[in-house]
Amino acid sequence: MSDQSREGLLYGIAAYGLWGVVPFYFAPLMRLDVGPEEILAHRVVWSLALLLPIVSLAGRWDHVRASFAKPAVFGLLLASALLIAANWLVYILCVAMGKIVHASLGYYLTPLVSVVLGRIFFRERLRLWQSVAVALATGGVAYLVLAADEFPWLGLTLAFSFGFYGLVRKQVPVDGLVGLSVETLLLAPVALAFLVVRALQGSLAFGTQSRGLDVLIACGGVVTAAPLLCFGQAARRLSLTTLGFLQFLSPSLQLVLAVTFFGEPFTAERGISFILIWSAVALFAFDSWRGHRQTHAELEPVTET
Repeated sequence: MSDQSREGLLYGIAAYGLWGVVPFYFAPLMRLDVGPEEILAHRVVWSLALLLPIVSLAGRWDHVRASFAKPAVFGLLLASALLIAANWLVYILCVAMGKIVHASLGYYLTPLVSVVLGRIFFRERLRLWQSVAVALATGGVAYLVLAADEFPWLGLTLAFSFGFYGLVRKQVPVDGLVGLSVETLLLAPVALAFLVVRALQGSLAFGTQSRGLDVLIACGGVVTAAPLLCFGQAARRLSLTTLGFLQFLSPSLQLVLAVTFFGEPFTAERGISFILIWSAVALFAFDSWRGHRQTHAELEPVTET
């Protein structure tokens, strides 16, 4: 393994590992009566506070200004900002409602949703085992709905919002730091206005309970931006196949935490549903690995003997 690949692997494990254990951050805020909307607003504001000096140190303000000046780029980043904000809010709701298992379900489905979106919007052809994987995952969700009499709207919203987020960002010609900074700048005015209104109403948790809570809320910027920045570094150093394998680390950690630490039930219906989804994930991962090996073998130069 090259030094670049090793660095990429460490960045990828850091990104998906942080996303996997993030319920440990949100749960204490819920117990201290910080509402999901306020948590989301603080995530945006404190992420911006973290990103501004990073953009300055990296000398990327010209790229940020250029993104605002180009209508096509601006429109796409506005759409991606709304999608990632919706994703963040629904994830916070999963923790608040004690449905982290649904969040895990959503992020297991995300790569499969991305495959379907690629087929629809970019005419990407599905290989045989990819089609089987999508069918198995669809069966798993359908079984969960029919057997448990519960529509997993939280998990599906997470999967489709992040899937469409990736679809939009794929078409934006900016790197991860610039894109995230522009998205945060677009969301920040709404987030700040919300916090000001809450403060005027006397219902803002920040600054009214304890200094420890204020510090915990402010850490939302690191919790939000750090894994995204690590992901950006990993994506530059690793193949998409490796990133695809690492992606399943996050929902696996979330599922373990949901059952062991947060006491969510893992019923027989959920077990059967997840077996179908895990089978789909395994097929998808295996097919991606095999496709990557075949492509690599075809690109290898033929050496004359």
